[in-house]
Amino acid sequence: MVPRRPSFPPASGRHEEFVALLTASHRKLLGYLLSLLGRWHDAEDVLQRASVLMWQKFDTFEPDTDFVAWASTIAFYEAKNFQRLTARSPLQFDDDLLAALSAERLEDLSHQQRRLAALQLCVDQLGTTERDLVRAAYEKHGGVAALATRLNRAPQTLYNKLNHIRRLLAFCLQQRLEEERA
Repeated sequence: MVPRRPSFPPASGRHEEFVALLTASHRKLLGYLLSLLGRWHDAEDVLQRASVLMWQKFDTFEPDTDFVAWASTIAFYEAKNFQRLTARSPLQFDDDLLAALSAERLEDLSHQQRRLAALQLCVDQLGTTERDLVRAAYEKHGGVAALATRLNRAPQTLYNKLNHIRRLLAFCLQQRLEEERA
């Protein structure tokens, strides 16, 4: 039996629009699926399948609306389908719980950009030494122990310094978000 090839909508000149929207939202959608499925590879697999469906249904997407909300609906149903078809998933949620997790994660995604922008402003307010330490610890992905070795400092000293900086950032972030709400 020959495998069925996915059908694609007729060329409507929206190919570039779809690719741009999908690319811009890829990380959000992957994080969303990871929160539902619990395994990175499963989330990637489901996002691939969902992306094909999104393309097939892209003619139903209304321009100037929330692409992530539209795409996450398709991804949600693909995740449900994936869980039904695979018994290997360590997380087997019933439909009600999966829907509740989905709604909560979508709400979180809608506020993510605002929080990231506020956090960036708070990081920018740090002194150069603190900002460099945060970037070295979190952006380089080497871990604090490896960073301590590179800087010839005790790991506990760096943990203590980073803990202090995290508290400063959390306080700053909380203030900025409260100011936005006011």
